[in-house]
Amino acid sequence: MSSPDSYPPAPRRRVLHALLGVGISLGLLYWALRGVSLRDVLGHVAEAKPLPLVVAVFLATVTFPLRLLRWRLLLRDEKGRSYPPGPLWHAIAVGFMANNVLPLRAGELVRSFAASRLARIRFTTVFSSIAVERIFDALTVVGLLSLALLSPSLPSSVSVASVSVARMAQTGSLIGVLALLSAILVLAAPLAAERMVRRLLPWPRLADRIVSLIEGVRQGLVVLRTPARLILVVFWSLVLWLVNALAFYVGFASFGIPVSFSGALLLQGLVVLGISVPSTPGFFGPFEAVIVAVLKLFGVPSDVAFSYAIAFHLTSFIPITLLGLWSLTRIPGGLQGLREARP
Repeated sequence: MSSPDSYPPAPRRRVLHALLGVGISLGLLYWALRGVSLRDVLGHVAEAKPLPLVVAVFLATVTFPLRLLRWRLLLRDEKGRSYPPGPLWHAIAVGFMANNVLPLRAGELVRSFAASRLARIRFTTVFSSIAVERIFDALTVVGLLSLALLSPSLPSSVSVASVSVARMAQTGSLIGVLALLSAILVLAAPLAAERMVRRLLPWPRLADRIVSLIEGVRQGLVVLRTPARLILVVFWSLVLWLVNALAFYVGFASFGIPVSFSGALLLQGLVVLGISVPSTPGFFGPFEAVIVAVLKLFGVPSDVAFSYAIAFHLTSFIPITLLGLWSLTRIPGGLQGLREARP
């Protein structure tokens, strides 16, 4: 069965994808800045309370060590033992740094190469564990988003893109259930899942890619057959995303934004969905546009919302980027060593 990276995109396709991301980012930045005075934005940033923003950035940075705790549960050797934390931390830091500075969302591949090189783990094993990590991220974020949409602090009459919050909550819950059932199917009946994909998709090349991904997810899910480990993964997933939402919430105080914690959960869920579109490195554009749109539901003026968004984005961007650059020095050969690495 082919590995997840058996079909790298052609150079022309990579260039087109990067240009598309730049175009979308610029378009969303333009939308977020409509009717907003840059002078007002600079004024709001200058008047912001520094302490809540510092605490918010600290909380946002804490989520990366939390990812390490969860990843050590998902990534195990043949005997079921966890790998040393040092190499895995450097892989996490370098991977998220790469997402901030490199195009085409290269962070997951960089993280996989870094972990395989530093901890001497098979690339496919690392990649599979990250695929499973993304499943738990999606389930947790969608679950918390659904709870936020049902919160009394958000009026049921409010709609996002002409869709009522009640309908969005129902859809979010359905997506979460479908994702969970799909994961169970992949683990319990991988051959049936493969046959279903090949029967539903008439394009063999695409089917091969999805089957390869299914196999990787199945390999990663095997380590969760232990109930205690599964419970711990769910627990740390909840802690991670609740802390991340708390970072958004604490940051509100810096700009005097009167939005509840459930509003921060709503903001987090929609930001995660928003930054999934093609964009520039660091997700500039989608990040700001989603925050402006969500805070508008709560009556926050666009200039204040954009000021909060850009300040939070830039300040939370710095710590993991610096940590990643330092961790890059721990990898033999640095970036060149990663380029020369092979799965």
